[in-house]
Amino acid sequence: MTPLLSPDGGHRRFPESRWAFSHQREFVPTVVIARGAGPVAALPRAERAEIDALEFFPVGSKERMTWGHSLLKNYADAIIVLHRGRVVYEKYFGVQAPERQHALFSVTKSFVGTLAAAMVVEGMLDESALVSRYLPELRDSALGSATVGQLMDMTTGIRFDEDYTKPDAEIWAFNRAGNLLPRPANYSGPESFYAYLATLKNEAEHGSRFAYRTPNTNALGWILHRITGKPFTQLVHERIWSKLGVEQDAYCSIDSTGTPHAGGGMNVTLRDLARFGEMMRLRGEYHGQQIISAEAVDLITRGGNRELFAKAPNVTKPGWSYRSTWWVSHNERGVYHARGVNGQIVAVDPKAEMVIVQFSSFPLGSTSNLDPIMLPAYDALAEHLMRVGK
Repeated sequence: MTPLLSPDGGHRRFPESRWAFSHQREFVPTVVIARGAGPVAALPRAERAEIDALEFFPVGSKERMTWGHSLLKNYADAIIVLHRGRVVYEKYFGVQAPERQHALFSVTKSFVGTLAAAMVVEGMLDESALVSRYLPELRDSALGSATVGQLMDMTTGIRFDEDYTKPDAEIWAFNRAGNLLPRPANYSGPESFYAYLATLKNEAEHGSRFAYRTPNTNALGWILHRITGKPFTQLVHERIWSKLGVEQDAYCSIDSTGTPHAGGGMNVTLRDLARFGEMMRLRGEYHGQQIISAEAVDLITRGGNRELFAKAPNVTKPGWSYRSTWWVSHNERGVYHARGVNGQIVAVDPKAEMVIVQFSSFPLGSTSNLDPIMLPAYDALAEHLMRVGK
């Protein structure tokens, strides 16, 4: 029986979330991101049965854990591993299935950031320009005086609390404005994403810190819409989705004005997201064509300001940085991630020639909660595949 949308948004909380994350269009209005009419790009298979038994040490633990057990500990809904473009591992749990789209949440940002990086390289978008140059509607908002690059790299100084454990954090007001959560009786706040952006205030100087804030990417998506005349969902369709040879349409949540949620609204299938990850691993080339320029991928993978990142509360990712909505490790294998709340991951490992895509319904919001198990598990698998692939 389909659960009803609870007045307090209970479908976003565990355990209801294990069902709801793969049934998002039954809770919120959405727009389709069509796959197009082209052929499906085959994913060759070369399954490796030994992966479930692969062992590693979680961070801070003296006891080994197996790969298979780690997926249960991190509440995986589905996971796929590509090595050199071939599927070596694929599993689904609970209600998740190959043909069913799953919420990406902030992995959506990495689609927006990839498009933005491409437009910077193409000369369509100026990273150094003020947001107000493109969006005069935000001239009096805190975001108006930020640069486009500061949106891309999450270094604005806006006041916005994204701690999902706090019931009064601004993220919940933002979600209500965007029609993602029920509004209380006599609601008088903003009634769209763009209206919410206009209310933002500063608490720090732009460029002085790294602070992960979803409204930055919604503003970036608005800028892409302004310079192209197309919402980011249409840009994803035209520039990425219709060229990847995906199996299924994607879809994205929209607010009451029809604006797609650039900060976290996309829903896609596991295999199709793996195709996106493989395209990034191949520096923008996939399915016989250059989909995103190699220069745009390089702009992302060079990473952002590591000093600012190190000052932020990201203790599970020391040495990392953030660039154009991607998390960059700067490790010896050049690993970088797209990440979404509750454990949505695209992990690209160029040296290991590996892409991992994971959907999860971890009970706590921040995906950093998965890192003590997930990061060493991914490292162990990369090392294993590099050994057996020689």
